[in-house]
Amino acid sequence: MVQPSAASPDVGARTIIDRAGLQTLLDALRAAGYDLIGPVLRAGAIVYDRIEGLADLPAGWGDRQEAGTYRLEQRGDAALFGYTVGPTAWKRFLHPPEARLWRARKEADGFTVLPEPTPTDRFAFLRVRACELKAIAVQDRVLTGGPFVDTAYAARRDGAFIVAVNCTRAGGTCFCVSMDSGPRVGPGYDLALTELDDDGVQFLLDIGTQAGAAMLATVPWRPATSAETDHAASLSARAEAGMGRRLDTDGLKERLQANLEHPHWEQVAARCLACANCTLVCPTCFCTTVADHTDLAVQEAERVQRWDSCFVGEYSYIHGGAVRGRTRARYRQWLTHKLAHWHDQFGSSGCVGCGRCITWCPVGIDITVEAAAIGALAPKGETRHGNP
Repeated sequence: MVQPSAASPDVGARTIIDRAGLQTLLDALRAAGYDLIGPVLRAGAIVYDRIEGLADLPAGWGDRQEAGTYRLEQRGDAALFGYTVGPTAWKRFLHPPEARLWRARKEADGFTVLPEPTPTDRFAFLRVRACELKAIAVQDRVLTGGPFVDTAYAARRDGAFIVAVNCTRAGGTCFCVSMDSGPRVGPGYDLALTELDDDGVQFLLDIGTQAGAAMLATVPWRPATSAETDHAASLSARAEAGMGRRLDTDGLKERLQANLEHPHWEQVAARCLACANCTLVCPTCFCTTVADHTDLAVQEAERVQRWDSCFVGEYSYIHGGAVRGRTRARYRQWLTHKLAHWHDQFGSSGCVGCGRCITWCPVGIDITVEAAAIGALAPKGETRHGNP
């Protein structure tokens, strides 16, 4: 058992904590006023929701994922993090599906507009995978990196404490290595765990920030040995070797942008249901719309922001008609924006290789297959940039 240390570790230190120490860490986060969010087993999937401690985690469960397929299975051990990503992403908390922007109340001499207060949420996220940490960084750039800042997102993000977890196994639809977003976590975490055994007994803990170091004041820990750090690296290497998918990103942006009229768009559109599942489960998609509501007495009104999707016909509605009236145009917009135009707008890809869009597509459309097909079968000659 790991014994208590006399001091907190330094930023950059690599330490060992045990299961009891991890519970002590969660208790410390809750005592500090954080709303603890982690993985839970619900309705046949592992999703992110509020937790009290380790007892709420789906210990001993794993998942099998392929195109259009998600299945949970018991692993036969007590691993706390022996599964990959599920249908929910952390954007549900930082960039919620619905949020009120303002409300107005009718007064004797008109209406009084009441701005929505700045969010005061303080979330502590447990088990943020490498691809998900990269996705949070992408949304940071989109929603706070330009001249027009989403102040509500910025407030929630500033109040977030991140406990990341390095992947030790890959899922059937994972391709984070192709997108340079895993399986080891990059910068942006406060603390990062690596589960060193299948019984969730010991964890290698990397200290990323002063806030992370300070949170270990009451947590028993000891310095990691070289053998333990080597073992953690070997587990990440195993995950890297087990990627279920691969995407060649060399020149992909240019290939996609040069083939907006490729006949393969029609083939994938014939399968696509335009259901928007891919955008809803995507950890980086950020599109929204607004809706206005009034009460029956017409005394109060409010405007809310809701997630939207480029697969919805009304999304591109302008002056009497939709710009992208066909599924072909909508799917092309989504894929080329995610993998090509995003580079022009935000300086990075909009895809982190988590594989959610593949797993949760009802007909199993695979972004890695479709993107590769557009580049590999590029027709010769002049390319037209239409928008049928």
